[in-house]
Amino acid sequence: MNNRERVHAILHYNDYDRLPVVHFGFWIETLIKWMQEGHLNESEVKGWYDGNEYDKSIGDKLGFDFNWYTCFHTNTGLKPSFEPKVIEELPDGTKKVFNHNGVIIIEKPGIVSISSEVDHLLKDRSSWEEFYLPKLQCSLDRIDFNVLEYLINNPNRDTPLGIHCGSLFGVIRDWMGLEGVSYLYADDEDLYDEIIDTVSNLCYSITKKALSVKIKFDFGHFWEDICFKNGPLVNPSVFNEKVGPHYKKLTELLNSYGIYIVSLDCDGMIDSLIPTWLNNGVNTMFPIEVGTWNGNISQWRRKFGAGLRGVGGMNKNVFSEDYAAIDAEIERLKPMIEMGGYIPCPDHRIPPTAKWENVQYYCEKMKNLFR
Repeated sequence: MNNRERVHAILHYNDYDRLPVVHFGFWIETLIKWMQEGHLNESEVKGWYDGNEYDKSIGDKLGFDFNWYTCFHTNTGLKPSFEPKVIEELPDGTKKVFNHNGVIIIEKPGIVSISSEVDHLLKDRSSWEEFYLPKLQCSLDRIDFNVLEYLINNPNRDTPLGIHCGSLFGVIRDWMGLEGVSYLYADDEDLYDEIIDTVSNLCYSITKKALSVKIKFDFGHFWEDICFKNGPLVNPSVFNEKVGPHYKKLTELLNSYGIYIVSLDCDGMIDSLIPTWLNNGVNTMFPIEVGTWNGNISQWRRKFGAGLRGVGGMNKNVFSEDYAAIDAEIERLKPMIEMGGYIPCPDHRIPPTAKWENVQYYCEKMKNLFR
């Protein structure tokens, strides 16, 4: 079997020859560290991107089979995005920056985590209609047909390929901030609905045009990131009412093209949003962050049944420890793997604390154990 066949077999509860060893990419700081240690060359580090030739080269050296985030991306965002510019620079090097989303953020030297938000251009109907709505119009130049042509001419690929269907709510949170999007629902529900409908309809239209080329994608994929360690950043009932129907429309579109695995990338504690996704055709949770709340597919499977699949749930932090910690993590994963419908994967990008030899050890052991 090849990796595409393995993925379909596992996620449809069929027999397979071995479990593929899957990853979700790397922090760039991780790759730089590994280059400095002599494991990677400069071209691999500078050229790396999810699913490209350098990603495959790095994965091969470590022992991974493929990166789950290997997707064909259309442009379902702001087009064009805003031109970033530095508004103010402080003596310590801290910068106040107007970014590509129209958000003013604080960038601090040496800090690579999510930046603090100071202000947002999108606040009300006036700013929506003047600055954002014109950037969310459907056009064919949002699709790279040259890449699609390449995929048509290379049908015998081994790596599963997804079609990225965009984000139906997470991007709106990015544009407005958590407080802004939350207050908008109370202050102007009509505008709240219009923004969600505009973003979702764009995702649908562009995805439909890309699918019409008739490439056999292995799965559909969404991005949201609308949860944190204690739960969602949106009221689940509001999310179900306002966004759920758009998911259903898009997943039915995917199904009509023979795409029955639909995964969704949302960090944090996602439990209370799973019913909306599952009931509207999103059946594969990713990356199932372990976090401080011990997220895992077992608890969801008991509640929601075999219709819920998963990719992820492997605690990436053990890569910074030792072989014994990795062995213990693999033992923890065993009963989940035995349930079927689940493929372990580091629960986010592999961080700079990871040791090269530990990642290699994990990959080798996973290939030897799960046949």
